[in-house]
Amino acid sequence: MKILITYASAGAGHRKAAEAINNCLKERAGLKVTLIDVLEKANPLFKFSYTRGYDYLVRCAPWLWGWLFWITANKFLSFLIKPFALLINKINLRPFAGFLIQEKYDFIISTHFLPPEIASTLKGSKKINSKLITVITDFKVHPFWIARLTDFYITASSFTSQILISRGIGQDRIREFGIPIEDKFSKAYDRKALCAKFNLKEDKFTILLVTGSFGTGPIEEITELLHSEAQVLAVCARNKRLFTRLEQKALKNTKAYGFVDNIQELMSVSDMIVTKPGGLTISELLAMELPPIFISAIPGQEAGNIEALKTYGLGIEAESVEEVRRIALDYKENPDKLNSLKAIIKKIKKPYAAEELCNALCKDSFGPGS
Repeated sequence: MKILITYASAGAGHRKAAEAINNCLKERAGLKVTLIDVLEKANPLFKFSYTRGYDYLVRCAPWLWGWLFWITANKFLSFLIKPFALLINKINLRPFAGFLIQEKYDFIISTHFLPPEIASTLKGSKKINSKLITVITDFKVHPFWIARLTDFYITASSFTSQILISRGIGQDRIREFGIPIEDKFSKAYDRKALCAKFNLKEDKFTILLVTGSFGTGPIEEITELLHSEAQVLAVCARNKRLFTRLEQKALKNTKAYGFVDNIQELMSVSDMIVTKPGGLTISELLAMELPPIFISAIPGQEAGNIEALKTYGLGIEAESVEEVRRIALDYKENPDKLNSLKAIIKKIKKPYAAEELCNALCKDSFGPGS
């Protein structure tokens, strides 16, 4: 069986989901698996504008990104915009289309909406006959995720599935596995041992602050408000200036970290997390059963993720750093509230999405008549 896993490097979540699937599949016997960034097989100018444009908009002009998201998601406007967008993508992704025609994959699994557009068009013209599986990496669905000849959609939740059904996708084409994440988030960890490793107080209420790879948002302000009343783990990621400032301030009960590859360990020693509501981040914290407070949501997909989680009683968004402090300390003083959130999380978490997808492929659950 020949399988392509593809994503687009616009935000880290699509890549991380693709890598989780790839890591699960690569050890399986009889499978030939290829992992690629679709933008590596695109017009160089298109690749540059797509990646840099996305990064710029979400960091420097989120209001403009939100407006573009709304315009393209609007039912009536998207009817006009989507064909134009498809034409632009087809022109700029000709190398990717040629690659699909040449390689003749049995399955194409995509964690971004660009590859299914091209693959669906090729299927319609009988140039490929691959099974097309789209893994939606958010809890709310933008119309661009829907491609006419996609065979199966992998969704994050029943909320996600219902949106697809409302847009005419049959239930038989939906698999509610969750968003694929690394298996390290589904493992059990020894909190006592990790507290010793990180020089933390095991019995002190601990708050994890993390806002993605750029380390944006009010991490410093929140740390200053909370450090005297809780143990704060501030992940600055690639924001070296923020890391340096926090290190120099040497606030009590505070640990500052740069870019980390063991975030699951920091999650396991924390009582709650303050973070941005990205689809992968949400799936990871649910797997770790870590109650969240959301901040700095990107208008569009992240705001949609909060909307989805609110239907389960989890979408708590703080509008200010003072509100973060109020909610966090309320949780500290009322552990029953945290336990109630953990009970909800236990019911809706889907930590084995990658494994379920891989098992379905190996058992031919996506074959004819499935």
